[in-house]
Amino acid sequence: MSTTYIATGWNGRRASARRVVSFLKRHWETFQERRKRERLCAVLSDLSDSELTDIGISRGEIDYIASNRAIDPRGVVCPP
Repeated sequence: MSTTYIATGWNGRRASARRVVSFLKRHWETFQERRKRERLCAVLSDLSDSELTDIGISRGEIDYIASNRAIDPRGVVCPP
């Protein structure tokens, strides 16, 4: 074995490990986002129709609101 082979093999393993970590990180973030959406849907679904009206949404908009939290249906942009 030459030094070049060892160095190349090691760099290849590190690059592969970075890809795996990146893959896991992306999927973990996606999982966390989904959990936030589910919690928001549950909280909004527990509100009465009059409470939903007070905050300016209808029961039919709950899924949309939960999926697009940065977009306010009234046209106001919410911070992320």
